[in-house]
Amino acid sequence: MEIKRVGVIGAGQMGAGIAQVCASIGKVVTLCDIKQEFVDSGIASIRNNLQRNVSKDRISQNQMDDTLGNVRTSLENENLSDCDIVIEAIIEDVDIKKSLFSNLGEICEKRTILASNTSSIPIGILAEASGRPGKVVGMHFMNPVPVMKLVEVIRAKSTSDDTFDATFKLAEELHKVPVLVNDFPGFVSNRILLPMLNEAMFCVMEGVAEPEAIDTVMRLGMSHPMGPLTLADFIGLDTCLAIMKVLHEDLNDDKYRPCPLLEEMVKEGKLGKKSGAGFYNY
Repeated sequence: MEIKRVGVIGAGQMGAGIAQVCASIGKVVTLCDIKQEFVDSGIASIRNNLQRNVSKDRISQNQMDDTLGNVRTSLENENLSDCDIVIEAIIEDVDIKKSLFSNLGEICEKRTILASNTSSIPIGILAEASGRPGKVVGMHFMNPVPVMKLVEVIRAKSTSDDTFDATFKLAEELHKVPVLVNDFPGFVSNRILLPMLNEAMFCVMEGVAEPEAIDTVMRLGMSHPMGPLTLADFIGLDTCLAIMKVLHEDLNDDKYRPCPLLEEMVKEGKLGKKSGAGFYNY
């Protein structure tokens, strides 16, 4: 199956990045969200990223124009019905995602692949909700999408060979490195990463060290390019909490218990870089 038309639902940081990389290789992309302001913000993000690349001579002005020309927008999921693949990149809430996949299963053509960029929710749950489990797959991009090479391609037990193969091939077309991951909560990336970030938060809460010290230890002592608390702020503390809750509930193991400090900060609206305050101020 050749993928030419791509739908992306969710025009936030991840969705806009996915739309950008797909449009940059000539795919016809429809970027969809529930409000015009969200769509406009996504297009502005794509334009700013491309303009930065033009200014650094990474791409030409013509390439930027062509990429933007390949992106159309919509506020209606029905306008994605004829896409070859629809990639979901909305809020990390299992009930909202299940409702969306149920809707997509009804409105999209039978051949359409339904992919989720979920950070942690098992793909099998979304596959069942869709009513077409063989056509559902996980396609977990890393942030920022235009820069990071990895894509976890998550295969549920119900995912058909054709669906998996087409999705894997698309990731390769996008100049990414796709990796097969089986369908478990958090997959590989976040099952390993998020507990580390969570433990760094426990270190803050218990007074082991200040955030700057913890980040310095991990950067200089463990050769991490970014400290865990800086990274958590960049990911979004609400997203970190959502992932930890999935790991804790679905794996039924208290070693994944979300740090109370994380829960408190999210309640206070301290979500990291996107809100202007988290473990650091921005």
